[in-house]
Amino acid sequence: MAQDAFEINYVAELARIELTAEEKSRLGSQLGDILKYVDQLKEVNVEGVAPTAHSIPMVNVTRPDQVGETLPHEEALRNAPRSANGLFRVPKIVE
Repeated sequence: MAQDAFEINYVAELARIELTAEEKSRLGSQLGDILKYVDQLKEVNVEGVAPTAHSIPMVNVTRPDQVGETLPHEEALRNAPRSANGLFRVPKIVE
């Protein structure tokens, strides 16, 4: 139980949340169950399984790049709050 209390206090501190004694007891128990499940997953044989970011194949849904007409320079600058010498002027953010 002391280990569970340490873990829940540590996790609560990392999350910057305050927990009541009742919440610590309930969440500590749940955290213990989660950690037991993770230990079970460590026992699974993954030999020969390629690491992947997704469990199902992902397909890029964007369209391919195509060259097209460009926006005229004057039209691109038309709604700019400030411009100078054909460029957008923006506030300086780095001192």
